[in-house]
Amino acid sequence: MDTLKFTSWNVNGIRACDKKGFKEYFFKSDSDFFCLQEIKLSEGQYEFNPEGYYSYFNYAQKKGYSGTAIFTKHKPLSVNYGINNELDIEGRTVILEYENFYVVTVYTPNSQDELKRLETRLKWDEDFRNYVSTLDEKKPVLMCGDFNVAHKEIDLKNPKSNIHNAGFSIEERNSFSKLLAEGFTDTFRFLQPEIEFRYSWWSYRFKAREKNTGWRIDYWLVSNRINSNILKSEIDDMILGSDHAPVYLEMKF
Repeated sequence: MDTLKFTSWNVNGIRACDKKGFKEYFFKSDSDFFCLQEIKLSEGQYEFNPEGYYSYFNYAQKKGYSGTAIFTKHKPLSVNYGINNELDIEGRTVILEYENFYVVTVYTPNSQDELKRLETRLKWDEDFRNYVSTLDEKKPVLMCGDFNVAHKEIDLKNPKSNIHNAGFSIEERNSFSKLLAEGFTDTFRFLQPEIEFRYSWWSYRFKAREKNTGWRIDYWLVSNRINSNILKSEIDDMILGSDHAPVYLEMKF
């Protein structure tokens, strides 16, 4: 069996992250799949062609906003860039197909202050859930990204004060539960069900990262039927190039 390494990182603008060690971390990780969210690029604004990798970018129509990408050592059978949702114009997904699995990177919409985009977000969640469930009927799925939700109280520092806020509303948490119920495993919690104070995002305000006042909103999820293949699922929370930490997964195939 081969061991494959998968890394996911919301870089909060790849050009900004590039000045804070993105390339160094990319090469050090030596990932088979390196997935990005929130690249904040238009085509032609960033040149990075690492030797030995194929690259697939999904740019938002709006300049300097959203966007996703995957760098991979393995040429896919097919590539798709949307889930048939109105927010596909925001470049929120890249889907790669292989002989034995799919790899999906996603940047889930934020519900915003006072949950003013909650309805749009929940429609996205439903369409995404239906899309990856359809993929899962064909072959196993590995999906990653910024899902913009802390699933359980253990997944953020201050659950009680955030119960009605974007990323921890009951609607968003229930929606994420529905996704898992379709047959997917939260790999980090699968291996470390009780571990506390491990987060993947911190506000830039109030010295949140320094105090570890964070949220775990970045995930690697895999189809339940391959969760016995999980070797490692971790958060690289010492990496400081973004307000998000990279999350990585090792699987045997």
